[in-house]
Amino acid sequence: MTAETTATTAPATPRECPCRSGKTFDACCGPYLAGLPAPTAEALMRSRYSAYAVRNIDYLHDTLQPETRGDFARAEAETWADNSLWTGLEIRSTEGGQPGDTDGLVEFVARFTMNDKPLTHHETSRFIHQDGRWYYVDGVLGARPRSGPKVGRNDPCPCGSGKKYKKCHGA
Repeated sequence: MTAETTATTAPATPRECPCRSGKTFDACCGPYLAGLPAPTAEALMRSRYSAYAVRNIDYLHDTLQPETRGDFARAEAETWADNSLWTGLEIRSTEGGQPGDTDGLVEFVARFTMNDKPLTHHETSRFIHQDGRWYYVDGVLGARPRSGPKVGRNDPCPCGSGKKYKKCHGA
């Protein structure tokens, strides 16, 4: 009489998406990296971040606006992906970039560690929607420029106090 033993293993734990959305990779960026079009500019931004984290350099190339792909620095992207530990993504703001829009902006802060040094990459990226897909066009480093009315020192304070700006909130 022999006893049969069956090996048991713990079920695989779904891994968290590198973009830190709180979803699993398979429920967040994974489908886009596998070829499904991102539905919004923000989803494309998150998936591009995740592409660095999982070293999917082809995805980074393929999600560039087709007219700008000739400028893609593959070796630089590979080096950045290979030498960084990607620790989180914070989406600061979005403008447009929804289904039905033709363009969108996403301000984000990407966090990573390189050479044991924590670093950030703060950018406002511009995206376009063409041929049924969102594409990264370009970005401006730093905080997104805010627009609003300029108030001169001798103008009325916008708070409605009736005082000049310099004597109220401009002091």
